[in-house]
Amino acid sequence: MPIITLTTDFGEKDHFAGAVKGGIYSALDQVRIVDISHSISPFHISEAAYIIQNAYKSFPAGTIHIIGIDSELNPENKHIAVYLDGHYFVCADNGIISMITQEFRPEKMVEINIHDRLKSNFPVLDVFVEVACHIARGGTLDVIGKDIQQIKQLKGITPVINADTSQIIGNVIYIDNYGNVITNINRTLFENTRKGRGFNISARTVRFNKVFERYSDAINFDVHPDRREEDGKKLAVWNSSGYLELAIYKSNPSTVGSASTLFGLGYRDTVTVKFL
Repeated sequence: MPIITLTTDFGEKDHFAGAVKGGIYSALDQVRIVDISHSISPFHISEAAYIIQNAYKSFPAGTIHIIGIDSELNPENKHIAVYLDGHYFVCADNGIISMITQEFRPEKMVEINIHDRLKSNFPVLDVFVEVACHIARGGTLDVIGKDIQQIKQLKGITPVINADTSQIIGNVIYIDNYGNVITNINRTLFENTRKGRGFNISARTVRFNKVFERYSDAINFDVHPDRREEDGKKLAVWNSSGYLELAIYKSNPSTVGSASTLFGLGYRDTVTVKFL
């Protein structure tokens, strides 16, 4: 049974996500639909890119991923279908796939050209669903599009290393549900540049000289709970996706605050690693 995932900025209030699911079920008798997220910040391409990059790998090969972010067709925002790392992605050519293509080379990319056969005032439903269901039936990408060799690259997702490799300048690319701040500095880049040296991480007023493997590694459990530094503990950690994350232990953005609010960090803010 084919699997189709949905990642959109539709939210939960409106009819859009439900309509897309209805369109898929109307076209296919047997299919599994999985919601990755409908809570992407509106038109936030890098946020969607981070989420889809880290979610798709958990699905079996052959899964079809519909990404409904900034999907309106215009001369600068074409629609594409991409076969990459054993998965299919149907989305707008707005840079959203470029985080994945840093790791894997696409095997097939087409610009979708079936719009003249469809109404398209709701492209995720009218176009992306048609393409995803075509693929799910075993159809090829050549039938629904023409080959392309390049896709747009998302700007600001690659850290900068200075000439003498003494510094990495990265940026905040995502803030999660706990208010933790995820940077675009991944562990492989960090270690390859570090080469065993000490380091300082700085972002606005916060500083770190250690990166933990897990959140709880920052807590000394040998200390009695009454004297233990725990709630509100600031830390840097390699998150489950391998990216440098700045966090508050057991934070709650709606009560005690979070790394984003307490550190004063938002999307695209600078995070610097200096090697000693």
